Amino acid sequence: MRCFTLFIVLLIMGSTSCKHRQATVKKPKIVIGLVIDQMRWDYLYRYFDLFGPDGFKRLMKDGYNCQNTMINYLPSYTAPGHACIYTGSVPSINGITGNNWIDNQTGGGCYCVDDAKVHLPDDDTKAPSMSPATLLTTTITDELRLATNLRSRVYGVAIKDRGSILPAGHLANAAYWYNDKTGNFTTSTYYPNQNPAWLQAFNKRRGGDSLVKKNWLLLDSPKVYAGQSTTDANAYEKGYKGEKSPEFPHVFDTLPESERNSVLKSIPAGNTYSFMMAEACMDGEQLGMKGETDFMALSLSSTDYIGHQFGPNAMETEDMYLRLDRDIAGFLKYLDTKYGRDNYLFFLTADHGGAHNATYLQDKDVPAGVTDVNTAADLNTYLKGQFGRDSIVIGIVNSQVFLNNLLFADARPGVDVTPNEEAISYKVVKYRHGRRKTVIVKKNISKPVVARLDRDKIKQAIIQWLGKRPEVSYAIDMEDMDKTPVPEPIRTMAINGYNKQRSGVIEIILNPGWYDNGGKTTGTTHGGWNPYDAHIPLLWYGWHIHKGETHNAVNMTDISATLAALLNIQMPNGCIGKPINGVVGR
Repeated sequence: MRCFTLFIVLLIMGSTSCKHRQATVKKPKIVIGLVIDQMRWDYLYRYFDLFGPDGFKRLMKDGYNCQNTMINYLPSYTAPGHACIYTGSVPSINGITGNNWIDNQTGGGCYCVDDAKVHLPDDDTKAPSMSPATLLTTTITDELRLATNLRSRVYGVAIKDRGSILPAGHLANAAYWYNDKTGNFTTSTYYPNQNPAWLQAFNKRRGGDSLVKKNWLLLDSPKVYAGQSTTDANAYEKGYKGEKSPEFPHVFDTLPESERNSVLKSIPAGNTYSFMMAEACMDGEQLGMKGETDFMALSLSSTDYIGHQFGPNAMETEDMYLRLDRDIAGFLKYLDTKYGRDNYLFFLTADHGGAHNATYLQDKDVPAGVTDVNTAADLNTYLKGQFGRDSIVIGIVNSQVFLNNLLFADARPGVDVTPNEEAISYKVVKYRHGRRKTVIVKKNISKPVVARLDRDKIKQAIIQWLGKRPEVSYAIDMEDMDKTPVPEPIRTMAINGYNKQRSGVIEIILNPGWYDNGGKTTGTTHGGWNPYDAHIPLLWYGWHIHKGETHNAVNMTDISATLAALLNIQMPNGCIGKPINGVVGR
């Protein structure tokens, strides 16, 4: 009887074990990440009444809305934003400290995705091209590939190279971006899948040029835009090349082809063409159809170009978002048809926001302005007067002051000058019978007296000079944060953005409403800690996503951690985020 009982127990255990072995973790067919470049969070509500039911409203009604999602580092630029979303990390760790930076070892300038080891396909000149080589961590897309022994497939698509390359990660099958010289989407020899047949066919159709030739007309009458936008043709906006005034209609069909290729980036047609390219890639590669979860990282760049040119209050910006709403509705319908509503995981977010035009605010008696504080020439003139040396500051990039470290390379602590010194040499003296002895030979030599720069004094002089500028809130010594009392969240954001190899030693924090726009008073820009730059939308929709919303604080770094939890894979190796409650569980 005991033997029979034991047999039954073992049989049940074996059956249960077999069932566990046969069980599989359910996953979506595909993940689609949509990053909208320079989309402020409030655009969801500013234009809500004019949106259709199947675009933004569908995501907000049937998905999960993280209402209080913030960037938690500086600067709030395109490359750091895309890197943070997909790594769950910050510039201090992932190394993407800006779109551009200065290398503190060499003093040379760097672009975030430059790679001299690769080139464009079919480029006989072998000119350097792009790759994710500067990204120091893995992405959630890399981790998906690693989790499936590279069976999952990952593609990035964007007008901007950095908008496709950084999200797609190191292990992507390919990243594609727009070449405004040819009017084609392209890639680099970093990727094995360089020029597939479907891409050749897509480029051959010249769909982007066809869209440009339709020109840019208002979707509705100007009266519809009066509630949210300034009147057309004003001093806050910059028109397109050849236009007498920045107003509708914007006509491009008479431009030469080379100019039409370029203008595509900065009109709503650029967003439409990006969706078309993403769909062509998903169809051509049959993403989501081969048994593993695949990933499409899609970024819309034209929103940023239009924002920089016209600003948040322009009719062009409003019309562009109304058109984008239609594009999103069409893309969601495509996903429904191809995969089924419950078989794809979709999220929408932004890499950063954008400020109100400073002149517009000034005209409304709101404190604001455009600064030239990021120009190194004036600061170097001041420092030369103090220390007698040229080019002490090598540049001011990302609102950070970079020192010319070559001037400090031979300096010794506590030594201000080089006096006469003893030169020491060693001489081997031979004696009879083969014995040897080493003796020290000393002699006095004379050297010219050269002033040595004191790094701390230089930094303090820079901080004092910046402190006299009325538009500067704080000038932070990033090598000694305790010297400057800075409130949260600015302090943490500055720390998170500081990478000793790729960041300047002094961080400049401007007053709210102020920015550096390269001398331009039209349009807008971004980069600050302020909510208009750092408060971004985050919508989740589709596979395993419940309806709801949260106003709890969420960081941009939490996005990839949430994706990892939903997909049951490891977080990226530099991730500091955490899964968002409500998205991963109730």
